[in-house]
Amino acid sequence: MITEHAVLQVRPGESAAFEAAFAEASPIIASMHGYQGHSLLQCIEDDHRYLLLVEWDTLEDHTKGFRGSTEYQEWKTLLHHFYDPFPEVDHYRALAISES
Repeated sequence: MITEHAVLQVRPGESAAFEAAFAEASPIIASMHGYQGHSLLQCIEDDHRYLLLVEWDTLEDHTKGFRGSTEYQEWKTLLHHFYDPFPEVDHYRALAISES
């Protein structure tokens, strides 16, 4: 499993509209192959900044499956106009670290 990490900087004054659009867009991503779950966190120090975490089975489920889908076009239409700047997306994997 991998975790997608995206810091979303929403234009000032558009947080409420963004949150409503995100609620509408959530079922889109949840329906995708390889999707495990997601959470959207709002920054306490900057209420226009959000952290999106999405868990996928594989990197390709996100980068090729979701981003290459027609559903992504709807996601993009609903959400991408809120961001300034456009978010950088990174992917992480859990490490098996034993305690000594």
